[in-house]
Amino acid sequence: MAQRLRHDLISDPVIAARTARERLQSEGELPGGYLRDEIEASWRRSLEAGLNCSNDKAQNCDEVNDLPLFREQHELLLHVAMPEFEQLSHQFGADGLILLGNADSRILAIDGNDEIITPARRLALRQGVSWSEDNRGTNAIGTAVVERRPILINEEEHFLDTVSHFSCTSAPIMDASGNLTGVIDITRVGRNRQPQDTLGVVQLAARNIEARLFTTQYQNQIVLAFHPRRHYLRSAWLGLVALDESGKLLAINEQGCQLLGHGRKQIVGRMIEELVSDKIGALLTSCLREPIVSVQTKAGELFCELLQFPKRLTPATSTPHLPQKPAKRTPSVPTLEEFSAGEPRLLRAFKMASRALDHDVPVLLKGETGTGKEVAAQVLHYASSRSQKPLVAVNCAAIPEGLIESELFGYREGAFTGSRKGGMVGRFQQANGGTLFLDEIGDMPLSLQARLLRVLQDRKVEPLGGGNTVDLDIALIGASHRNLKQLVAEGRFREDLFFRLSGVSIRLPAVRDRQDFPGLCQQLLRKLNRTDVQLDPALKQRLADYAWPGNVRQLEMVLKVALAFMDPDEHTLTEEHLSDDFLDELEDTPIANGTLQETQGMLIRQALEQHGSNVSSAAKALGISRATLYRRMKTFNLA
Repeated sequence: MAQRLRHDLISDPVIAARTARERLQSEGELPGGYLRDEIEASWRRSLEAGLNCSNDKAQNCDEVNDLPLFREQHELLLHVAMPEFEQLSHQFGADGLILLGNADSRILAIDGNDEIITPARRLALRQGVSWSEDNRGTNAIGTAVVERRPILINEEEHFLDTVSHFSCTSAPIMDASGNLTGVIDITRVGRNRQPQDTLGVVQLAARNIEARLFTTQYQNQIVLAFHPRRHYLRSAWLGLVALDESGKLLAINEQGCQLLGHGRKQIVGRMIEELVSDKIGALLTSCLREPIVSVQTKAGELFCELLQFPKRLTPATSTPHLPQKPAKRTPSVPTLEEFSAGEPRLLRAFKMASRALDHDVPVLLKGETGTGKEVAAQVLHYASSRSQKPLVAVNCAAIPEGLIESELFGYREGAFTGSRKGGMVGRFQQANGGTLFLDEIGDMPLSLQARLLRVLQDRKVEPLGGGNTVDLDIALIGASHRNLKQLVAEGRFREDLFFRLSGVSIRLPAVRDRQDFPGLCQQLLRKLNRTDVQLDPALKQRLADYAWPGNVRQLEMVLKVALAFMDPDEHTLTEEHLSDDFLDELEDTPIANGTLQETQGMLIRQALEQHGSNVSSAAKALGISRATLYRRMKTFNLA
């Protein structure tokens, strides 16, 4: 057909697909030149598979019989993809679907708007169903698997009529060996009006998943990140190589191949000194001394960062002079597992947040005053790859409004009246290479939020009074006891800054909502260096029943005071060790044999009966958390 006609049709691919479909149905053959090249190739494959675009009912629905086994077989892919999958669901799930497929185009996970999911199930958009081209014709998941590249399909570009009201965007996920292992997809109802934006988001998610998969597959080997631009080392576009202790290259990701200008087969199996100017010992020594080092290659300068160094490779067994940096964690800072004791969801959230920090995704800690947000920030920092670098904390509520800008960004000498001689390095620069913790971010003045946003976007900071800008390489953790969404609605907090800060959000539970109160007490006793002390069972129950308006901070102080009242030979805390003030507060909490306690038990029984023993519904009706209700149920032998 005429080139002009083809250009006009492809400029609106949906109209082009509609015209091609009409001619296919009327003439029995697919006309050439109407569809984009990759879509036309896919339609021809669909026809060769014996599919009929207007008759979906006759198509075979290839579905797994054992869904739990299917998910178990793909546990690694599900594990490494979940942070991106959940983030995409958070961003786009309100008006679409997020899907994760395996290498056979079979759906592993699906999430999104229930109003879309429910009817979509009738279209075989559900876990375990194959969306290969042979089964479902041209579709973003199946076609991305065949083409091994990102695919966008708008409405009637789908081969089957039944799914022509969807617009889908998919990107393949490759493993460390370059093998296709899965596909991530965003599906929406109606035409995709911002195709390139959606394609970019999906590609970014796929590359982040690939990077996490790479380090997981080679978790017992040396893994280096590299890029010709220093600030790209924390991006999804970094190159990755896995090495053994001799310096032999075991694997390289696709970005790494592109950066070095060689194919995977030309690189894997070679020694590192064949590609860079340093041998493995010298390179690792430099990487362990400095967070980012520069090396020379035939392609030019590369910046490298050591992401993974196996514990088995001690100086005695590998390179003889590698310096061991002392751990900076203090005994008072718990591990992820200790901080989340008895709280499985909290532990999962913290593990996700720790991984997010390593991929330059900010973390936002939410929760009431006293729930331990500062300790949580320390926990995340020491669990991250920046644990040997500084953790700099700034309490935005504690610094006067007139000084917070100079505290954060620093200033040159003479920048303002009263400025320190020689100027001052700001908190951003102090945290460079490490982690910056902005506590009570909701109290930051609105006028300063715009500058903070610009720094976070550009990754550069300029001190007050001018001077050279400084490149920043920081992980960011924010925290607030305020409802930031409400502040945004009230115009007191910038919406764009809110979305920039809330890459991964964690809500820290109040003490009254903790499922493992005894475990929390033990954690605090460890922090106070009194692991030899136990709580009397009666006291433990009374403390568990208390509301704890001051949360962890208040509980820690109560325990600290009680420990001070113990005799040297005592090892059990009882009510005798509590201060009179706190005992008075405890008296307001009903004890196990009073009329109030009996009334409480009766209300709980009634709520459980009314809601068919559904704990979540009963807790909501009683106005308490599920954790609190579980504790009360144990008290009344209802659990």
